[in-house]
Amino acid sequence: MKATETKLKGCFILEPRKFEDERGYFFESFNEKIFNELTQTTTHFVQDNQSYSAKGVIRGLHAQGGEHAQAKLVRVLKGEVIDVAVDARIESPTFGQHVAVHLSAENNKQLFIPRGFLHGFSVLSDDAVFFYKCDNFYNKESEQGVLYNAPELNIDWGIEAGTEIVSEKDIILPTFNELFQKQ
Repeated sequence: MKATETKLKGCFILEPRKFEDERGYFFESFNEKIFNELTQTTTHFVQDNQSYSAKGVIRGLHAQGGEHAQAKLVRVLKGEVIDVAVDARIESPTFGQHVAVHLSAENNKQLFIPRGFLHGFSVLSDDAVFFYKCDNFYNKESEQGVLYNAPELNIDWGIEAGTEIVSEKDIILPTFNELFQKQ
C-alpha cells in the first residue's frame, strides 16, 4: 500500500497494491498494522458504514465533536465521487482549508480523514456505493456540520450549481465562519 499525505497534516490518500491476472484482481483494502505504520497513528476502527447515493447527491459537510469525534477511512465500492475533507482544527496551520480527492471503484483510492475534520462527498457517476470505517461510535448529540457551499470554503463539488441533491438537514447548516464564530 502507498500512502501520500495531503497538504492537510494527518490526512492521507491511500492506494492499495492491486494484483491482476486473467481471473480478475485482488487487493488488501485494509490492514491495521500497515495502515498505522503508514499514517503514523494508532487508529483502531470500531464501526463500518455504507451508503448508496444517486448522481448529483452531495452529503456533508459533517463531523462529530468533542469526545465523540471520529477519524474516517473512506472508499468507493461502486461509481465515483469527489471526496472532501476540511480541516476544522482551530489550532492547525491549515484550519479552514480543504482537499478534494477523486475516489472511484476503478482507482481504489481511499482517503484517511483524522479527527477534527469535516467530511463530505458528491456523486459524479449515475450512482455510488460509499464505504467508510470510523474509529469512534456514532453519537447523534455530537453531530456538527457546515453548509456544503459555504462561500468561504470555495469547494468545487464537480456538480453544476442548481442541479445538486442535498438533504433538508444539510441545506440549513451554518457556514464555516458561522459555526466557528459560535465556538
